[in-house]
Amino acid sequence: MSNTIFDWKKDRSMFPEPDKDGKPVVELDSQKYIKVWQGPNHPGVTGNMALELTISGDEVMEAKTHVGYLHRGFEKLFERRRYMQCFPTSIRMCVPEPDINEYNLSRGTELLSGIEVPEMAGWLRMIALEMARLQVLLRTVPGQGGTIGLGLPAQWGLYYRELILDRFEELTGGRIYHMYILPGGVRGLLPDGFKKRLEDNLVKIEAFMKEVDRVVYSNAVFKKRTKGIGVVPPEWIDQYGATGPVARAAGYKRDVRKDYPYLYYDRLDFDYNVEHESDVFARFHVRRKDVDTTIDLLRQIMAKMPEKGELRAETPNVLHWKIPRGETLVRCESSRGEYLFYMVADGSIYPRRINLRGPSYTHGVVLLEKLLVNANISDVSSIMVSLATCPPEIER
Repeated sequence: MSNTIFDWKKDRSMFPEPDKDGKPVVELDSQKYIKVWQGPNHPGVTGNMALELTISGDEVMEAKTHVGYLHRGFEKLFERRRYMQCFPTSIRMCVPEPDINEYNLSRGTELLSGIEVPEMAGWLRMIALEMARLQVLLRTVPGQGGTIGLGLPAQWGLYYRELILDRFEELTGGRIYHMYILPGGVRGLLPDGFKKRLEDNLVKIEAFMKEVDRVVYSNAVFKKRTKGIGVVPPEWIDQYGATGPVARAAGYKRDVRKDYPYLYYDRLDFDYNVEHESDVFARFHVRRKDVDTTIDLLRQIMAKMPEKGELRAETPNVLHWKIPRGETLVRCESSRGEYLFYMVADGSIYPRRINLRGPSYTHGVVLLEKLLVNANISDVSSIMVSLATCPPEIER
């Protein structure tokens, strides 16, 4: 049974009896329970999705996830677009971290076409992917405090995220959607002085994270509200396919960059960030350490990448590009965990099938609905945000 900030013996007399499938049988006419909706607005919800909560007093009896409030049907739209036209659609499958979609779609197209990416382009792709990871973590790590009323660090985090978005704008011309990684390589070199400006940003972010440690991580109220809350049993990790920080917080060493190295991650020195308590606090702690790891990786990449080289391999005319018949599977490590594309080509100018398998469906639907049963209603947002769900990824 999960902890709360209060010490009391819970009255289980009003908790509904389960049916043969283990689901509670709730009779609203009995007036013992009430249904409340959280969402689909953003506050306390990781995007435009809603939770239908059945509560008794302030205890959650049952939780149902509702999606469908966003643009939908990305995978079907792909089948009616040329490969290059799929990119503006793909990046909307996860707005906070669009570059992972650019990479997977580009890499799948390259594998199906037999295109070799120049080394310089590979290093530049890694810079874009790690910058994308860092700007997401600058929202989610301080934002975890916002779920229990520590809103100031979350506001601070938005400013430091803007520093990375400034670098994206300088590199790609766009702040949120970048369209930088394309089949065959990337769109451009680093601007003059880019490494120095990025390093200055990283130094400021490191100083900021010490403030996050002081205000959030070391806060007694934060610890009381997150330790022992939303515990994911370790046996659920493989059973439901949980990945990324959710898996690593349960003691599992899972990171696509190390398990299935891509680009040049095998040339970099980093380790798994692992905790074992598998609660909200452990997931926060894993992501907090991920910030330090990402900063270190960006520095390693800038130090090891070549100073010049080819940016893009030769590709056919994108308006008439027929991809040979075949299928492939590509994956990368997003800030939320394994992010996988399954692509099928039928020899035409249109994809036959592009399927996304991201962590949000497992984390934001299956795990969330289970974790919220018996939870205090005040902990719902904290548990939800700790799973780091991206709703467009569910509504693909």
